[in-house]
Amino acid sequence: MALKVFNGGRPLADTSMFDNAGIELTEELVTATTTREHYIELLRDMDGALIGTLPLTDSDVLEACPKIKVLSRMGVGVDSIDLDAATRLGILACNTPGVNTSEVADHAMAQLLALTRLIREFDTAVKAGKWSTARQFIPIPKRIAGSTVGIVGFGNIGKGFASRIRGFGPFRVIAYDPYVDQTTADLHGVELVDLDELLRSSDFITIHAPATDETHHMFSYDQFKSMKDSAILINCARGPLVDPEALYDALTAGQISAAGLDVTEQEPIDSEDPLLTLDNLIVTPHVAASSELFIAESSRKQAENVSRVLTGQAPHGLANPEVIKTIARMRGGDPGRWEGIPDYSTALAL
Repeated sequence: MALKVFNGGRPLADTSMFDNAGIELTEELVTATTTREHYIELLRDMDGALIGTLPLTDSDVLEACPKIKVLSRMGVGVDSIDLDAATRLGILACNTPGVNTSEVADHAMAQLLALTRLIREFDTAVKAGKWSTARQFIPIPKRIAGSTVGIVGFGNIGKGFASRIRGFGPFRVIAYDPYVDQTTADLHGVELVDLDELLRSSDFITIHAPATDETHHMFSYDQFKSMKDSAILINCARGPLVDPEALYDALTAGQISAAGLDVTEQEPIDSEDPLLTLDNLIVTPHVAASSELFIAESSRKQAENVSRVLTGQAPHGLANPEVIKTIARMRGGDPGRWEGIPDYSTALAL
């Protein structure tokens, strides 16, 4: 019987990798409105799946799908997958690291420039016929040169942002990331500090950390009180890192100057959410990673992850490397879902 793969995103432009491997591909768009029952029905008999942010592929879904061996997400984030359950069940959670580094770093930089240079405000004024008077009533733009810029999360995207911001002449670029050492940061002209110092010292802060239990609401009431009242916050990472109620209070009380969000805790954000009434907030609809090149490259690599694993090759990215041990134990006894699949563990370990 042929292996089966499900694609819940946009139709693949090139399915030859599956055709050549004799893998049967089924495609049907799933969204936030797809019910859990239907999602399970779609995945139940599949050996692999290309999935998105929603619906959540949680432990209940994984438990109900005894054949699933590999799940693949576009981009870096895998927060829609229950990694503990996947690891326990011997399921690979794959991603495509590096494919959207430029796009997200660019978007964070664009939001910061829009907020510091008041692009929206001046554009609105000019279109309202207020060319001559706009500069009298709109706050004076901010200068990045000579400032202190803080980066929370110094992975590929944080490093990409650091390379971009240096061209604007900041006095100091600092970062908080407990999993990165100073030697690595030195290569990018960045000083590692603790989170408290970053909050106190930074004129501008951009977030590029993953969504975990550790980072949930890492920006909340106490953190905003520690920031400069002139500070600007950018979040192009994950919505749950910022407490939305605390952000609203900080922006309305003048605890910080402005903010730019590409992600929100609940997506899509409710059209009645009070955050959307604020003039000192920019919100874009989780599009920071998007570009024509990203969509093409990431879709291909997302599909290749599944095709590779099912044919005994290493994927482009693996978010739960401990699963290698789980699968090795399974192969030593009852292989379960991995019966008949080539052993790729040596390739993954390299």
